[in-house]
Amino acid sequence: MDTTSPLSRARDTAPDSPGTAIIELRDVAKSYGAFNALSGVNLTVRAGEVTCILGDNGAGKSTLIKILSGLHPATSGDLLIDGAITHFRGPKDALDAGIATVYQDLAVVGSMPVWRNFFLGQELTTGPFGHLRAADMRRITREQLLEMGIDLPDIDVQVSRLSGGQRQVVAIARAIYFGARVVILDEPTAALGVKQSGMVLKFVADARDRGIAVILITHNPHHAYLVGDEFVVLGLGRQILAVNRANTSIDELALQMAGGGELNALEHELRRD
Repeated sequence: MDTTSPLSRARDTAPDSPGTAIIELRDVAKSYGAFNALSGVNLTVRAGEVTCILGDNGAGKSTLIKILSGLHPATSGDLLIDGAITHFRGPKDALDAGIATVYQDLAVVGSMPVWRNFFLGQELTTGPFGHLRAADMRRITREQLLEMGIDLPDIDVQVSRLSGGQRQVVAIARAIYFGARVVILDEPTAALGVKQSGMVLKFVADARDRGIAVILITHNPHHAYLVGDEFVVLGLGRQILAVNRANTSIDELALQMAGGGELNALEHELRRD
């Protein structure tokens, strides 16, 4: 009997053609009572591209993640999946559409080995009593990590003993294996050093090259510019910049992140003669 979950079988479906629009947001807004957390957000997420959402604390990045992952509905505007207006009733609807979110806490159990975390909640079982197919899960985990450029000598090691970058990459690889067409990464390099950040960004680029659409949420314009194709900068819930790589620079992204014209005015006020 095949007890493999639908999501694990989804990994065998044909990938989206590069450039195909998977997610579209049209004038999306989100309010919590009188507080406007997001207003007028427009973006398109395409297969084989990295869309970077940048903004400082309070910019609206977390709210945008919640809308895309099905946690919260938009107050107004349209969410389109594959060109059709869609209303997520919850995170399961987003997962069924192939949208997986890797949060900062990674949803891993530190005391469990890598292979158990790779299949966490979607274990392969057999027989009437749901006996774990441990050998198959170990083999698949090792094969998938190697295929994605991750060479862990021991997949029985506890996840808590991996570096921060390795844990991030395992979580991303898990999402891709279980059928994600779009992977949303919530500040994946925020707590990492240069070397570990480089590991994660390399894997983001590899995922893009495999035809996965990646949404990279970050407050670091330098990391975004290394891998990004499209850039959206949020400020106080509003979209203040939407541009592709060919029409921007790291300096422009950094300027917009820092406040743009407001920063120039502040520099003038603080200038020493």
